[in-house]
Amino acid sequence: MSTVTLRVNRFAPRPDRDRGRGGSPFAKKSSPFGDSGASSRRRPRGKQWVQDYTLNARPEDTLLDCLLSIKRTIDPTLAFRYSCGHGMCGSDAVAINGTPTLLCTATIKDWAKQPNSSMVDDEGFRHTGDAVAVEDGAADDSGSLGVIELAPLPGFPVQRDLIADIDQMLDQIRRLKPYLQANGELATTAEGKIDAFEYLQRPEQLAKYEQLSNCIACGTCEGSCPVYAGGEAFIGPAALITASRFINDSRDTQASARMDAIDSADGIAACQSVRACSRECPRGIDVGEEIWQLIAQIKER
Repeated sequence: MSTVTLRVNRFAPRPDRDRGRGGSPFAKKSSPFGDSGASSRRRPRGKQWVQDYTLNARPEDTLLDCLLSIKRTIDPTLAFRYSCGHGMCGSDAVAINGTPTLLCTATIKDWAKQPNSSMVDDEGFRHTGDAVAVEDGAADDSGSLGVIELAPLPGFPVQRDLIADIDQMLDQIRRLKPYLQANGELATTAEGKIDAFEYLQRPEQLAKYEQLSNCIACGTCEGSCPVYAGGEAFIGPAALITASRFINDSRDTQASARMDAIDSADGIAACQSVRACSRECPRGIDVGEEIWQLIAQIKER
């Protein structure tokens, strides 16, 4: 049977110690772009190391399958987050070979790399592009499918191993009130009795935000964004997509207030339109384009 090697960037936090020291007068008290709470959340300190795990696997196995096998049979201390296992909850987002994506949808054949020894010079340095993807699940002469590097989601503090602290992102989404605020009308019968309580909407109105409603707040767009970096100076693409979802909903009556909430220095104005967020969305949302359309809506109002 073929094998694969997972190269995992691990982290074990150091226990907090209250030494009773006073704060520095030069310490940054809050973000100049608005107090989002990130300034009070320190990045944890601890031990970092890289650990290789080699296990039997098939090319079609997902990386979540591999990690579960490692945890059950090799190393029970390995920590990672997952829930549904089908790409619907977004809880298992990590960086695979440096790219933010979901463990449960990533397969070995799509991500395994075979080192190319011909690209290693006499001094042992590997040149750029020294790895080639596994084609059709092919293994090398030793039966190895290759190596896959795993790291926690970029842009967030690490809690342990592959688990990133995404509370900051979720707090920013909550600030924008991610729920429908509508003035519904009670439908009544000819006798005056309540018949139904509906928010009526035409198909073309639904089409304006239907794709946006597929966002699962996994954080891959935040991990891809070079501006986000923890959320102190930028509210982040995930929160902006949430706002856009309700701004474009014809049933919502708070579109103007929602635009006011993101029209700030640390809001949509901080987006640099790099559009790295669009490439990695597992739900197929063109995040960069949606943010660009949102910018146009705010300017035109």
